[in-house]
Amino acid sequence: METLNNLPETQPETVPRQAPQLPSEPEIKAIPKAQSFAHRTVLTVYRIFAIVALYAVLIGIVCYAFIMGFYAVNSTWAAPVILSDSDEKSLDFLEKLVTSRQTLEDLKVDVTRQQSSLAEMTKHRGDLIALDPELQHAIDREHAHDKVVGPELVTLDAQKLKDNSTTQQVLQELEQTGAQIRKDLAAGLITQADADTQLAALNQSRDAYTDSQIAEILLTDTVLDKTTRGTKSLDVLEKQAELRSEIAQIDVAINIAAKQLEEDNRQVERLHDAIATAKQSPYYLNANGSKRLYFGFVPYDNQAYATVGTPIYDCYLNMILCRKVGTVKQIFLGEQIIMHPIFKTQVRGLTIQMDLSHPESAKSKTVFLGHKPLLF
Repeated sequence: METLNNLPETQPETVPRQAPQLPSEPEIKAIPKAQSFAHRTVLTVYRIFAIVALYAVLIGIVCYAFIMGFYAVNSTWAAPVILSDSDEKSLDFLEKLVTSRQTLEDLKVDVTRQQSSLAEMTKHRGDLIALDPELQHAIDREHAHDKVVGPELVTLDAQKLKDNSTTQQVLQELEQTGAQIRKDLAAGLITQADADTQLAALNQSRDAYTDSQIAEILLTDTVLDKTTRGTKSLDVLEKQAELRSEIAQIDVAINIAAKQLEEDNRQVERLHDAIATAKQSPYYLNANGSKRLYFGFVPYDNQAYATVGTPIYDCYLNMILCRKVGTVKQIFLGEQIIMHPIFKTQVRGLTIQMDLSHPESAKSKTVFLGHKPLLF
């Protein structure tokens, strides 16, 4: 081990680095002057293009920021709106308007029918009410008459019974007379003609007695009818009850018809108000106008400039070189929601009708109310 430790340390051999050999002067090729000029020209053009593009981007950013800031602070802009008879809102509006008008006409017919029915029921009720006291008066008069006639009929009935009893006794005696007549006829004391005449007289007496009995029975019925409440009286009272019940039913029907008529009249008024409100809608004017109409959207922030007669300006590049193209003709108070023509966000506002002398301005992205936005 000591022998190994005493051995001299060996150093690694270093290999000398050779310098790169440069080509000799005859080997270097000269760059043509035309090619060098072309390279410099391309580089210069590239630099110019880059600078122009940079400034164009900067100018575009500045212009965009200016436009954004301009529309953020401007309070006079409005967005033209083109309404079509075939768009969804117009068709939905027309459908509801037609339905409302049809409902209104149906209600008017129903109101007329109910008015006629109500008048007829009122007249019929008046007739029944007038009939009720007459019927009651007749009942009272009949009762009063019965009270007077009843006792008299009772007396007459008693007298009739007494007369019938006397007549019956007389008939019994006549029966004996008839037997005697037959004996005389058999004995030849009287002729057959005399016997027949006398027997006929006896038969007439019997018939008169029978008629008297019948009259007494009828008189008894009359006495019963006049002195008691019979079925005939109950029939009259039943008719009186039916009459009063019919009057009560007519009163109920009249009350129901009157309430229904009142409700229909209120519904007619509400539909009239709704249609009158609908007539103030741009969709109604657009659907019923014979010529093309122009409308615009005004956000609530710009509402102060939305007045009738306010001039309307249309500008190039949406803000410069403006010219007057019309005036505000009408304002609609119904709320509308559209996309902001610049920011592309939802904006709430109202609709105006524009009277344009230059119809092509209705296709502009924005117009301005009152004055030019940048005074030129």
